[in-house]
Amino acid sequence: MVQFIKHLIAIVLLLFISYSGFAHVKPGNDIAIVLNELEQETKAVTSRYDFKNITLQQRLIVLNAKLITTNNINKQVALLIKKDNLKEQLNVNALSEASDISKIRYLKGLQIIKILYEKTLSLDHHFSSVATFNEINNLSNPNHYPEFAKMKDVISSKQDKKAGFNLSSILGDNIYTSVVHSIVSLFTNTSSSQTEKEADLKGVECILDFTLRMHNDLNTIYFETAFLQKSNDNIIIELEQLFVDFTKPIQYKTPLKECRNTDDWDAVRENLNGFLEELNKVISDDTQRYKAHKMQINLEFPIDRLLQFITQYNSHINQGAKFYEKFGIMLNSYENEKQCASKIPAEYKTLKENIKVSIDKFNTAYKPVEINGSKMKQVLYGINEYD
Repeated sequence: MVQFIKHLIAIVLLLFISYSGFAHVKPGNDIAIVLNELEQETKAVTSRYDFKNITLQQRLIVLNAKLITTNNINKQVALLIKKDNLKEQLNVNALSEASDISKIRYLKGLQIIKILYEKTLSLDHHFSSVATFNEINNLSNPNHYPEFAKMKDVISSKQDKKAGFNLSSILGDNIYTSVVHSIVSLFTNTSSSQTEKEADLKGVECILDFTLRMHNDLNTIYFETAFLQKSNDNIIIELEQLFVDFTKPIQYKTPLKECRNTDDWDAVRENLNGFLEELNKVISDDTQRYKAHKMQINLEFPIDRLLQFITQYNSHINQGAKFYEKFGIMLNSYENEKQCASKIPAEYKTLKENIKVSIDKFNTAYKPVEINGSKMKQVLYGINEYD
């Protein structure tokens, strides 16, 4: 009786579980929620079929007992026919249960794809907005600072035309040749006093110290961010191809990008329902069991592809998190930040804050999908090791 009540509760629970699929899941929902829903819905389906099968198995026990005690041939034949019918119904229930679980796993797989797509698109926007080359170049090159440009103009106006020389436009924009030329010109010109020279140098010392120390680090941040963005572009391409593979069995042919932009998720659901209706028909026909098995495999195979992609996505996110942790260390390594606080550009402080926020995002919004161990088994095989 206790077991009966448990199964009855599970069936009632199933009535409250929505099978409306991914169309109503908001992109920001955590994947852990989807996996928990998968667990609960799978358990409910299993309990429902367990409840059905218990009645059939109990009837089989009764029939077997009658077969042992019955000597009448006609009655034995009748009992054997009933027994075969019950076994056939158990077989049909097993196939139907597998179909229902596949439906749940398939829908949850699509939910995960949708969420991951939103995450990767958001990450692409993030990489684009962290820093452009012009912003990094402006931060790391003293030629873009008004104080240094003013000092260069003063030096140029006072330098000895016979002994001095001007840099070409190419070398003049180069951080190292420009700084060396300016300092040499400053201390070799005879038009300024030693005090004036020291005052001019004092006015730009923080700018020169900051740009010379941080130039390589800032450029590293730019180029490695560009590398991460390229990697993210590849992840998006892989995800869009995964969607093609995922929806191929149900004959949905619209690309993921277009599906997202037109909010065409209901059409995906309709195609899936049509596929499942066909599958349920062939399951009930014992002459088409092979076709049913093949359709079942076609529905199951994309799940494996999804798990492979999740491994790739996790590696990408872990890599990004490590890069940004390194960026944070680089930006915090400027040892004269306190002494030069008034001269350091505000953009540098903003970049530091953006990197800090980015690290938090990698650990929250973009974090790897926790789908190992029992969760992996459940998504891949539709089983729970604790059942």
